[in-house]
Amino acid sequence: MSTQSPVRVGIFVFDDAEELDVVGPYEVLAWWAQHSELKPEVVTFSRDGNGVRCAKGLRLVPDHSAEDVGPLHVVVYPGGKGTRPLAKDSEHLAWVRRLRSTTALLTSVCTGALVYAAAGLLSGRPATTHWSALDELAQLDPTVLIDAEARFVDDGDVVTSAGVSAGIDMALHLVARLDSVDEARAVRRGIQYDPAPPV
Repeated sequence: MSTQSPVRVGIFVFDDAEELDVVGPYEVLAWWAQHSELKPEVVTFSRDGNGVRCAKGLRLVPDHSAEDVGPLHVVVYPGGKGTRPLAKDSEHLAWVRRLRSTTALLTSVCTGALVYAAAGLLSGRPATTHWSALDELAQLDPTVLIDAEARFVDDGDVVTSAGVSAGIDMALHLVARLDSVDEARAVRRGIQYDPAPPV
């Protein structure tokens, strides 16, 4: 009898990833994993399994390397200034394309979409990213159908989100999609996420 989780979610981490791009979705998805009857598994992984230093200095130690993380149903690719060199790294982009072939659902937060675009995964598809990177996204692939207003864009096997805190909204959408709307509402209540502009 298999003990493997029916849903495995991997959050890719790298140097200069934006902190909230990583920990926002992680908080949502890990809360879901702890309370859902589906018992999903949420893990973090880096290219080599070593620790990373995020954009503002937070250090993270991932659970796995890209080589030993095992099969994933969902990948969350955060943004941050670290995406710029990765979007120019041909070896990394080839890995992202291989990931596409083995993973049912690829998601991105913020400028993670730039890497997907550079890898050719967003051609002719609707997508979004941080408002300040919309022009970069268009330059990387002019065929991307950019949605400058959405908090996230679900295009079936690829889901992109706008900047930073929008990753929380996207992660809640993933819970609703993979589990149920009621479960997503329970997670939202559990983490007491009820955004209202302070000004």
